[in-house]
Amino acid sequence: MIAGIVTGLLLVLFVGGWIWAWSPKRKQAFDEAAQLPLLDGDVAAHDRIEDKGNVA
Repeated sequence: MIAGIVTGLLLVLFVGGWIWAWSPKRKQAFDEAAQLPLLDGDVAAHDRIEDKGNVA
């Protein structure tokens, strides 16, 4: 009985996460995240230095 409830709850959570991930309003955020590995490494390093308050 408990196993069936847990399985059903996990199924609902999985489907909810799937719907959230494929939601059209999330497309821009995922597209931006997909471009992160392609950015110039020097720009990313420079941004990290500025975030720490250090002068480059």
